[in-house]
Amino acid sequence: MTPTTMTAVVQHRYGPSGSEVLEIAEVPVPSPGPGEVLVEVRAAGVDRGVWHLMTGRPLVVRGGFGLRRPKQPTPGLDLAGVVVAVGPDVDDPAVGEEVFGVGTGAYAGYAVAPAEKLATKPAELSFEEAAAVPISGMTALQAVHEQAEVRAGEHVLVLGASGGVGSYVVQVAHAAGAHVTGVASTGKLDLVRSLGADDVVDYTTTDVTAGDARFDVIIDIGGNTPLRRLRRILTPRGRLVIVGGENGGALLGGVDRQLRAVVLSPFVSQSLGFFVSKERREDIEALRDLIEEGAVTPAVDRTYPLEGAPAAVDDLAAGRIRGKAVVTVSAGAAPGDRT
Repeated sequence: MTPTTMTAVVQHRYGPSGSEVLEIAEVPVPSPGPGEVLVEVRAAGVDRGVWHLMTGRPLVVRGGFGLRRPKQPTPGLDLAGVVVAVGPDVDDPAVGEEVFGVGTGAYAGYAVAPAEKLATKPAELSFEEAAAVPISGMTALQAVHEQAEVRAGEHVLVLGASGGVGSYVVQVAHAAGAHVTGVASTGKLDLVRSLGADDVVDYTTTDVTAGDARFDVIIDIGGNTPLRRLRRILTPRGRLVIVGGENGGALLGGVDRQLRAVVLSPFVSQSLGFFVSKERREDIEALRDLIEEGAVTPAVDRTYPLEGAPAAVDDLAAGRIRGKAVVTVSAGAAPGDRT
């Protein structure tokens, strides 16, 4: 029986850190609407998007998610768990099925998710590992295959290779037959190597944009390297895909660099651009296939209990996470009355 209330992480204002704005509270269990299911959450992923929605930065994000406070008080998007109820017009997944994908308010005992954004959890993965896959994995898959169109034998440079998205980009590009060079800090190079990078570069000691190497593809995740420096190490018809941008101004963050890339691209022989990833079942299923083939493995660095979610977000923002962090939600983390 589904309880009426549950333990959840909530926030009622934007703020600079999880320790300041995230707290534990008892809230009502949501109900699935048409096309939605209710998932008993076993684990939830931590990604940069959670930090952006928590801080409300850059300020442009508030236009769609709440000007003065988040419209959705419980953070968390990536999830893995068990379907306990389905809304109207849902045939798949079914009640009792173990799933992973994207929902709303995943840092809680229960969360609602669109059925079209869920897939059956790979049997070989724990709930914690599965929760680390969806958003970062989908972003990586789309960056490598749809945006960069990476082909076997090409030389691919991954900036931010040890992060959540970057750890998947390295693996997906490697699985596509590319020669992958991953850029990360000293303490994270071993992780990048283990994910399949052919070469690694320590950005604390070496500026890869100043070297002689040239790359067919550069996938830049969360960086802020000037376009002219990136173009210098691209082949004449190379492709630059900017996945994220940090350390920019309060209004746009790093988005202004992406916009400059799009404006410049038609006037040069190189392809320069960025994209906003899509959340869709077919990509989650494609990732599941890669996992089952052994081509992709979630790189889970740390797990946190639900009450540790504020620390998880802060650790991510501070760069203390290698790969992915996950919030573990105990089965039955719902002490309210059952119906």
